[in-house]
Order: sequence, then structure tokens, then C-alpha cells
Amino acid sequence: MDVQKSRDTPTTILMLPWIGYGHLSAYLELAKVLSKRNNFLIYFCSTPVNLDSIKRKVVPSSSSIQFVELHLPSSPEFPPHLHTTNALPPRLTPTLHKAFAAAASPFEEILQTLCPHLLIYDSLQPWAPQIASSLNIPAINFNTTAASIICHALHNINYPDTKFPLSDWVLHNYWKGKYTTADPTNSERIRRVRESFLYCLSASHDVSLINSCREIEGEYMDYLSVLLKKKVIAVGPLAYEPREDEDEEDEDYSRIKNWLDKKEVSSTVLVSFGSEYFPSKQEMEDIGNGLEESGANFIWVIRFPKGEENRRVEEALPEGFVEKAGERAMILKDWAPQGKILKHRSIGGFVSHCGWNSVMESILLGVPVIGVPMHVDQPYNAGLVEEAGLGVEAKRDPDGRIQREEVAKLIREVVVNKNREDLRTKVKEMSEILRSKGDEKIEEMVAQISLLLKI
Repeated sequence: MDVQKSRDTPTTILMLPWIGYGHLSAYLELAKVLSKRNNFLIYFCSTPVNLDSIKRKVVPSSSSIQFVELHLPSSPEFPPHLHTTNALPPRLTPTLHKAFAAAASPFEEILQTLCPHLLIYDSLQPWAPQIASSLNIPAINFNTTAASIICHALHNINYPDTKFPLSDWVLHNYWKGKYTTADPTNSERIRRVRESFLYCLSASHDVSLINSCREIEGEYMDYLSVLLKKKVIAVGPLAYEPREDEDEEDEDYSRIKNWLDKKEVSSTVLVSFGSEYFPSKQEMEDIGNGLEESGANFIWVIRFPKGEENRRVEEALPEGFVEKAGERAMILKDWAPQGKILKHRSIGGFVSHCGWNSVMESILLGVPVIGVPMHVDQPYNAGLVEEAGLGVEAKRDPDGRIQREEVAKLIREVVVNKNREDLRTKVKEMSEILRSKGDEKIEEMVAQISLLLKI
């Protein structure tokens, strides 16, 4: 589609992320970057509850990002405030996927009404590029996961009986068994997901965007380009980085900052496992005991699923944990300003589930990762971080239980005794490199979009 327009007419881009918070965050950062360049106007499309959760991350005076509501089918069991993966009760996950698939028709109406010059879409909605194609609207896929995990998935689809050709890091034994053992009950579901995923990646224009960086995943991006038969452009790490002037405006962070200011440099860990995974009672106990035994200061963010918001954090922790930890600990419920905390001089490590956004954010802010992966792509991300020398991963026992001694040992090595200065040095060097090349990556993406749209 040729876009013939004057300099004063904006180029409109409609963004449609999957409704998981990690996907939303990466898409919003991409929207903010694009909205500052080349007269782009961004339509950001998601469910009302999701849009409400991210609007505060957009500068109020910005008119270059406009939010567009996508309404999913509702029911008494599945009201609009649950139309998000954020803190969604696990039993409703299949319902959410079905409802999102059923949103194809209202999304088509949105496309017809707005007539954007370009659609940028995620990898969990094969109907999006199909609809765009029927309306002669170009579409580009933007993937929010690591290139390495996509390479593994696509290689297994295309060449199931051949060895992965790259420096294939080894998953720790528990995850290796869990991810390579065939489960007949899941095989059909996995096949459908893989087919949908492959279609989404291959359906669009001959360019694919990814929230990663060649400095960490260069060889995987090259192989991904071969597998997809298209150019793969790294635009990451895209992570929310708070402005310095935000601290004074944020009363919640003011209390946290006052506590952190009293701690020594690099003496404290942030502990957070994202908004979509809720550790079991046993996992909370093992992690808590590991934190206690490590001797480190820590901020622990504890979340509960929707419907359990009124639970007290003490109910999720080992008995007497808060009293034993004393001044070493700050326990936060539901939400914390992760970027602001990671930027503080007292933070020396991030005990993380290794969701890809959290990994990117930690590296960008120069903080070593202490990985405690929980599910999905997180064990692969943790392996990649460890292989790159930017963090370490806590190994589980053969039954999958988190080992408190392992958690304590790694925190002591990275933060308390500071035996792993190699990690700290490398992650700070990587942070500086990524910051210095950020504009260059964005300009390459803008150039490709301009070439596609002939503007």
C-alpha cells in the first residue's frame, strides 16, 4: 500500500499486543519510541482493564498515542475486569484465550474505522494479520520474547529429528526432563499453539521485530532470520525506565526509597515473580527460607490472584518470617515500582522468575539476575542469562522443588560476599553498550517501516 501524504499528515500505526501484562509493557515502550519519531500516530488497542493499568506510564501531554478499547465477550463468570492475564485466576486462562479469539470481529471493525497505515501485532492472534491482509493493510509482527526460545520452537517444528545447530545451552536437569518428556494429554494443544505461533510469525511482511538485542542473542537472531525467511530487527531492550522527576511525585516509592537509602551500596536484592505466576505455599516457604539464610537485605513483592486480594501477606510466608527478617526486609503487596527499585544504588541483585521483560529491564539497569524460573519460557531465559554471564540460576531438585540452600548460596555469592564481581562487571558493561546503541536500533526499525510504507 502506497502512503501518499504531506509532511503534516501523520502515519498511523495500530498496535495489538496479546493481553498479558508483559506483552503490553513491551508494546507500550515501542509505542512511546515510535510516537517520538517521523510523525507517527499510534493507536494502542487492548481491553479496557489493560488500558487503565498502563495509561499512567504515558506522559499526560502526549497526543501521539491514543488508546483504543477492544471489548471481549463477557459473562457472569468472566466480567470485563478479568479481561487480562494480570492476576487472573488460573482456571480462567482457557476462557480468556477463547474470548480473545472471539474478538476478531470487533477488531475488524476497529481496523475498518481507523484505517491505519500499518498493523503491528503479537504472536498469539493469527486472525489479526489475516484481517489486515483482507483490508490491504500491511502487518508486521513484533515479538516480546527472546529470539533463542523462538529459534528452539521453530527448529522443533521444522526439523523435529535434527539437533539444534547453535551453542545450545543445557537446561538444568529438572527443566530438561519436564520440557522434553512427551505428554499425550498436551500434544494436541501444543500442536495447535505451535501452528498458530508459526503462522503469526510468517504471515506478515518480510520484516519481523523482536524485543531483544544482538549483543546477547546475535547468533539466534541470524538463525531465526533463516527459519522465518525474513529480516529480524532487534529493537530492544524496551523497558520502562522512570524519569528522575517521578520520584518526588510517587508517594509509594518515597517510602521504599527512604528504606533503601539506609542500606549499603549493592547490599539488597529485589524479589519478584511477575504478575501472572503465584508461587505455591511450598515455593514461598523455600524462597523465604533461602532469603533468610542468605543474610542479604531484600524487598519482596508478593501478589495474589484476583479474588484473593484481601489475603494478608503473612498468610503466604513461613511462620514468623517477618519478625525474623526484621529491618533486613521490606514486604510489598501486589505492586511495586520495579524500575525505580532496580535503579537504586542499594540494589545488588534481582531474584526473578526470568520473564523476558524483567530480564531485559535488569540488564538495562545493570543489575545481575538471580534466576528462579517458574514456567513457560522462563527456564530458557534463565539459561540464556547464565550462559551470557549476566546472572545465575537456582537449580531445583529432581522433584522440582526450589532448594533453599541454593537460593541462599547464590544471593550470598552475588550480593553479600560479592564473590561474583565478574557478573556485576559484565552486566554493567552490557548496560552501557545497550544504552549507547539504543537510538541506532530504533532508527533501523523506523527506516524499515518507512521503506515498507514508501514514505
